[in-house]
Amino acid sequence: MDAEVVLQEEDMEGSWTLLSWLASVVMVLGGALPYVPQYQEIQRNNNTEGFSTRVCLVLLIANILRIFFWIGKQFELTLLLQSVVMILTMFAMLHLCCTVQNTNRVSTKQHRLSDLDVRYFWKWNAFEDYLLFCFGFTVLCAVVTLLLLDSAVFVETLGSLAVVFEAMLGLPQLLQNFHNRSTRGMSVKMVLLWTAGDVFKTAYYVMNESPAQFWACGSVQILIDVAILLQVLFYSQDTRAKLG
Repeated sequence: MDAEVVLQEEDMEGSWTLLSWLASVVMVLGGALPYVPQYQEIQRNNNTEGFSTRVCLVLLIANILRIFFWIGKQFELTLLLQSVVMILTMFAMLHLCCTVQNTNRVSTKQHRLSDLDVRYFWKWNAFEDYLLFCFGFTVLCAVVTLLLLDSAVFVETLGSLAVVFEAMLGLPQLLQNFHNRSTRGMSVKMVLLWTAGDVFKTAYYVMNESPAQFWACGSVQILIDVAILLQVLFYSQDTRAKLG
């Protein structure tokens, strides 16, 4: 009888380990999944006007900060890997947007990072400028972190900044939709996957007792996701067509 109980406990432990492993895989790769339909939407229409590239800016800053937060406070490795995957995904989105915009560009005037014109910040024509900006930001974070790594206040502040930026993920898209008075060109599937992912990861943070900054971030993201979905209903005359 005791042997049967032990076997049952081992089976339950094995099942829990498998579920935990699957949840980790979903956490690492799931964050990038919503951008697949948006990537396809841009490719299909050869137009980037419906997608705010500032979403990429917010996520790049958030995940670079999160990596340095991990150096100071080593939480789950899963979340570190998630940041790496997300950074690569945002670079892929920016590369596509730059390619499409340059193809459709009528004017010969190019906007470059070296122009130092704040009016065109994050509206550069060359993908290399986005890489250079992120490289400079990463170097700055590395220097400051190296100098202040022993400060618990600094490390916690770094984590708070990372999740505040991540919580604002959907805000640029929300504002762009409002400015355009339309959600045309924005993938509704992307926002639905944002919502599902934010609900999942917020529950993941709570269950794994991650730092409070993470689940607070997730809760704010869910609210913004819902606001964008309400925009879809408000601006679109045929929501089902957009879902197709």
